[in-house]
Amino acid sequence: MALPDSITTCLSQPVHYAICKLGFEKKDTYNIDTILSGNREVCWPAVTEHVCYLESDQSVDYIKSIRSLGPVCESVNLYFKSLTKEQFVIQYASWFCWTNCTEVFLEVFDVLQSTQATEVALGLMKLTSCLERALGDVYLLKGNDCPFLLRDLLASEQLADVFGQAVMNVLRVFIGSPHGLNLRNVLWHGFASPQEIPAKYCAMLLFLTAGLGQLLQTYLLQTKSVLVHRPYVIFISLEELDAFPGNEILSIAEELVKHSSFVLKIMLPFWIAALTAFKQSRYADSVILLLPQLEAGLRLLFTTTNKCPNRLLTAESSALYTTFDEMLAKHLDNEEVNQLPVVLEEPAMESIFESDFLWDFLNHQEGPRIRDRLSHGEINLETFPREIANQIVGFAITFLCRFSDEDMFSLKEHMVIKPLMNCASCYQSRFHPISRLKKQVLECMKSIHLWPELATVPEEQEQKIKGLEGNTEANTLILMISEIISQLQHYIPQNCCSSDDPINSVLTERLLVELCDTRVCTLYSPRPVLEVVVILRKISAQCHQVSQQVITGAGLRHTQWLNKTLRSRQRHNYRRMLSSIKFLSPVLWLILLLITLELVSVHSVCKKNPFDYQQYLKFLKSVLRYAENLVTYTSPDKNKWDETIELTKKTLIKIKKMSDGKLMLVHLAT
Repeated sequence: MALPDSITTCLSQPVHYAICKLGFEKKDTYNIDTILSGNREVCWPAVTEHVCYLESDQSVDYIKSIRSLGPVCESVNLYFKSLTKEQFVIQYASWFCWTNCTEVFLEVFDVLQSTQATEVALGLMKLTSCLERALGDVYLLKGNDCPFLLRDLLASEQLADVFGQAVMNVLRVFIGSPHGLNLRNVLWHGFASPQEIPAKYCAMLLFLTAGLGQLLQTYLLQTKSVLVHRPYVIFISLEELDAFPGNEILSIAEELVKHSSFVLKIMLPFWIAALTAFKQSRYADSVILLLPQLEAGLRLLFTTTNKCPNRLLTAESSALYTTFDEMLAKHLDNEEVNQLPVVLEEPAMESIFESDFLWDFLNHQEGPRIRDRLSHGEINLETFPREIANQIVGFAITFLCRFSDEDMFSLKEHMVIKPLMNCASCYQSRFHPISRLKKQVLECMKSIHLWPELATVPEEQEQKIKGLEGNTEANTLILMISEIISQLQHYIPQNCCSSDDPINSVLTERLLVELCDTRVCTLYSPRPVLEVVVILRKISAQCHQVSQQVITGAGLRHTQWLNKTLRSRQRHNYRRMLSSIKFLSPVLWLILLLITLELVSVHSVCKKNPFDYQQYLKFLKSVLRYAENLVTYTSPDKNKWDETIELTKKTLIKIKKMSDGKLMLVHLAT
């Protein structure tokens, strides 16, 4: 791997010039009163006149605009430094209310008074995140689907209608356009070191945000509109994110940071600040600082293993950055195999946990998608969960350990390091669709497991309810289930089944739990695998809904039966429900068993064995239709229990036919 100490910048020469030098070339000084009115509002014409345009097509000339705006930014920075916090709050706090993050912008003012370059960079990252979210809220005053990318948002007609095109062009000089300073991206993607971000640009964006608030207030009054803020993302089931132990590791983390080849020396202040923020319970700050550094460290690995050192630097506006998305992809843009995941699979870690973890926390749609949501302002920074920060810090430390000097052996063997590395080696994806399917199956299983506890008719009353016993239809269905299970026993762990009583010995929690514990490859799942998993998830969800409806319906009908409030037809339906539950429970158990067996076989079959994929999908979709119809028939307003029996019989015949012909994935995988 390239020596991190030898790297002095991750900005390409043109980008470094634009950010660090271009805005300092003009030595003009501006009296702040030329860009502020008497009541301290932003004089936008005095700002927008510094944006220059190309003669050819009247698009923004970013080079000339950065050069022209440089002295203006310096004047704003000096002006803010001349204000006390109280003065700033009195004059400007109200103009930040439109962002729904006033406190963040007031914190940025505090940062500008300090000399800590790391804090300025952090403040700028938080500012751009909150500003983007607020601009998205404004966009929704006139549009429907807010653009995901900041550059598209800033270039939208909707924002130009509210603020004016000239104002939007000023913003695009600083953020959003790859042709401008692009401050948001170079920071959030881990290209800029603390010393490379001039504080005056942070001050200027703070100033512009206040000015946007002034323009927006006028627009809202003129149009009688109301700005509505979208709710923040709220993380639920935080226990699912718990992969690493607590923060005892922080006691030696700083030593690891100083000796790890994963850390670029120019980025060391970011790492130290991130660990300090975590110790101070500033969890959002800690993660905001860490994520770009994880990306920078991985980019160093990526460019080394793929022998493309030039891609360590920021790309020009005509090319793409090397970011998480590409570093985690299976192939490079030239179709060659990406070597980074190969390195992360080395036996030293005994697993591909790094790739799985990164996909879980950053990319999978059902995961927390931390980087996206933080950088786009979707998370309330004040209530950022400690649990998530703990996992990101723990994950970062595993990289520090893995790529640390040999003379750090004693630290690697430290009593708080080893449990962390053990957790890492055991990590399995939690948010890949395959992992979510396993979770669905187990949740559905727990629901069906409650059926035997459902309140039923007292023994002494059973004889009064005709049709409860001697149901030959149910017995026929149970016999079919037994036959199918007998055929599947070869593919089931032998300690989980008995030939004497296939239904009660096989259709158990123990078996489903054991099958769901089977490790299934989730990295780079091919399209056929994902298509199968999508259908299996839908089947599982429908089965769960059936179970919930049975539980609710049985409880309600029992109460009504005790209170003697059931009409004749309702009593008949209640009798049929009690009868049907006897066969419906093993049917749902069987479907869950099939889902799990197919799940643990899907990768090997779809990647290796040729089979009639379309016929198999057709079979799965027929089972899905059965489950969907079952939801309808068992709903409280339908209660079509007679139809349920006939529907189930037809579906079991299809399943048995597939099993007889050994056409399911579990058969083909062996």
